[in-house]
Amino acid sequence: MIRAMKIVKGLTPEAQDPASPGGDSPTMRLFSLLEVMAAKDQRYSLQGLVEETGLPKPTLHRMLQQLEGAGLLQREGDGRHYGIGTRLRRLAENLLLNDSLHGARHTVLRQLVEEIGESCNLTALSGSEVVYLDRVETAAPLRFYLHSGSRVPVHCSASGKIFLSQMNAAQRRRLLSHAPLEPYTQRTLTDPEALEKEVQRVRKDGYAIDHEEFLPGLLCIATLVPSGDDSPSNLCIAVQAPVMRLDAAKAKSLLPALQRAAKALSRIDADAASDRVDHARA
Repeated sequence: MIRAMKIVKGLTPEAQDPASPGGDSPTMRLFSLLEVMAAKDQRYSLQGLVEETGLPKPTLHRMLQQLEGAGLLQREGDGRHYGIGTRLRRLAENLLLNDSLHGARHTVLRQLVEEIGESCNLTALSGSEVVYLDRVETAAPLRFYLHSGSRVPVHCSASGKIFLSQMNAAQRRRLLSHAPLEPYTQRTLTDPEALEKEVQRVRKDGYAIDHEEFLPGLLCIATLVPSGDDSPSNLCIAVQAPVMRLDAAKAKSLLPALQRAAKALSRIDADAASDRVDHARA
């Protein structure tokens, strides 16, 4: 079964990779099957899922029985097709209804885009990659489209260099030893010493710039969202634009607006933490 999971085309990379945390556990295999079914607005038959995932029919049949028994999937009236169950649908609705933190953060991001006129995003470090938690696009006709959930390498992204600057040298070496410094463009820093020098500059200046290091024609400037208690933060805010509209000098002029937004996000997180403490005490 584990061998089959490695070649499943529809499942997430994490579920197919035994080295990822919990990636090849029975729970993650079930979760990944739910992801496959939730990704399209259609009902799947057992045979259809075999073709979609590449898993053996007996394995899939057993997984579907487990998910149906838990109320996460439900069988359609014909008895052959499966759809999203009431329990899973209710979970999705509750996430949307109760995610006030995401809504508040998105409002800050949207206001920043309205102020500076360029696309902005929130990012977090995930392993050796930077993941986009949220993004608001500019209305300008020329832009790079990177949706929420996109992942970019840590060594050639502005946010990634910010996260690296919070680590000590040993932590950086350990992380980068498992993340080859792949050259995405002619400007990508692939020499460890050059990258270390850049990270030290970022640590001193408090911001980072990706000048066409990941995508040709794209410039990005990022700064850290303060954690509020001087501990390392896992949240960055960044501005991205084509180099024909945004050069390094102009990007630096946007820093005050970027830093104001970062402080607003920090206050949102602090208020949310305070609310959790008050709720726990009640």
